[in-house]
Amino acid sequence: MKTVNRHWLIIMACFLILLLSACQPAAQAPTTPDITPIPPTTTPGPIVITDSLGTTLTLEKPAQRVASLAPSNTEILFAMGAGNQVVARDSFSDFPEQANQITNVGGGFGEIDTESLVSMQPDLVLLAEINPVEQVQTLEDLGFKVFYLNNPKDLEGMYENLRIVALLVGHESEAETLIEGLQARVAEIDRKVANVSDRPLVFYELDGTDPNAPWTSGPGTFIDLLLARAGGDNLGNSLEGAWVQISVEELIAKNPDIILLGDFTYGGVKPEDVIARPGWGTITAVQNQRVYPFDDNMVSRPGPRMVDGLEALAKLLHPELFE
Repeated sequence: MKTVNRHWLIIMACFLILLLSACQPAAQAPTTPDITPIPPTTTPGPIVITDSLGTTLTLEKPAQRVASLAPSNTEILFAMGAGNQVVARDSFSDFPEQANQITNVGGGFGEIDTESLVSMQPDLVLLAEINPVEQVQTLEDLGFKVFYLNNPKDLEGMYENLRIVALLVGHESEAETLIEGLQARVAEIDRKVANVSDRPLVFYELDGTDPNAPWTSGPGTFIDLLLARAGGDNLGNSLEGAWVQISVEELIAKNPDIILLGDFTYGGVKPEDVIARPGWGTITAVQNQRVYPFDDNMVSRPGPRMVDGLEALAKLLHPELFE
């Protein structure tokens, strides 16, 4: 069986070393996009498009059999009604629920079963920045048409990614309808938080395995962007690096108003676990019981659920605006 090796991404490696496993319902159930399959729209003529690596891809017609090897791409495809065109997925493509019924060809942090992938006969393999670049050549050598989609830098970039994927699979009009709905929801959040005078300082925990040096999200990340847009200030914005550790002494000195536990998703870290950490009891967020579990997938997968994440963040940071 042929396999393709994957590299660990730094931040995802942080997630996988989490040892806590308790669970607790998240604070706010996110809304989900309409995932009812919609027949693809017609795109006349061949599709010629250059991907994020500068490689030009030519499709004679929109792809009807897609292998999606990144969770964000899978969510994008389902959100625009192209879920019934996905014939293979990676191990971490678990949303929406229907995605779990699609053939899993591995990937994620392990190996891709290329023998199984070949048997599915996809006419397009859709990758994202989570996939190592060298994987592209390996898949092309096996005869696959591959498109590599970079992570967007902001919500506007996410909308553009939706348009790119829609072109590849023939769902342009559905994607525009989806984008209009997402933009309207974002505009409503912007309106609600436009005049807030109290912007809480938020510590977003990515990995608290070592409570004396937890990992957080630094400046320029989607978490940083969404926290600011939700009416808060990211404590990690003052640090250096996209994914960075902070000493507990510095964390206590900065004294966040709110702590969000992104490591709840993969490690089951609960508010009571944080409260029990030595020294953390002096932090304002702990004293005021403003420590919340949070579904990290909504802010770490660059797809339509980013807007769900923005809404959930705004409601946690400014519940008074949503009463």
